[in-house]
Amino acid sequence: MSLSGKIALVTGGSRGIGRAICQRISSMGGHVYINYVANPAAAEETRKIIQDAGGRADIICFDVADGEQAQSAIKQIIAEAGSLDVLVNNAGITRDGLMARMKESDWDLVINTNLKGAFLCAKAASKAMVKNRWGRIVNITSVIGFAGNAGQVNYAAAKAGLVGLTKSMAREFASRNITVNGVAPGYIVTDMTSSLSEEIQDKIKAEIPLAALGTPEDVAGAVAYLLGDDGRYVTGQVLHVNGGMYM
Repeated sequence: MSLSGKIALVTGGSRGIGRAICQRISSMGGHVYINYVANPAAAEETRKIIQDAGGRADIICFDVADGEQAQSAIKQIIAEAGSLDVLVNNAGITRDGLMARMKESDWDLVINTNLKGAFLCAKAASKAMVKNRWGRIVNITSVIGFAGNAGQVNYAAAKAGLVGLTKSMAREFASRNITVNGVAPGYIVTDMTSSLSEEIQDKIKAEIPLAALGTPEDVAGAVAYLLGDDGRYVTGQVLHVNGGMYM
């Protein structure tokens, strides 16, 4: 499961699932670039956690939905580190609301960040991977992209779109020894879910066969499998990490 000598970028890597993925990549020997857009303190905390554990990490601020920013940031990483071998498209936002009342701007913002952002980062990062004839790309989708959810048509559409993006990219890049896969988390203990009332959390758990919320580390473990040697023959797939909520 070694990523020794590999350079990785994790978008939205400063908190929650992104932080756990950064830590896991570092524990595998990879040098991690932690992307953030609005919370430098959280990004710095993630870097300190990794460095205190003996790992290598840097911080890079850019908006994944901005093509110029994404391309410039990835060029900077390659210039500094010499390559970019691993990309985890984890950055995502929500702007929930029933479709009949949803603002067009909320639709655009979620699609641009969650789907277009993954496309822009993968397009820029894949150039170095193609040149090196080795690469690993993992897109973090969601159970919502498969099951749907009232009040989240924008989020569900973006996350479902990531699945199609993943499969098409996997076909395009396989000949260059670049695998492209997805991980679809269910309900995971993060800042977002911890703010839910105990009553709502109990209702969610009642819908999950394993009767518990997952942890960011559960998702990071699935990502690690796809990035490591054990996942070398897996591409175009989506691993579901949801406690059996969706099968």
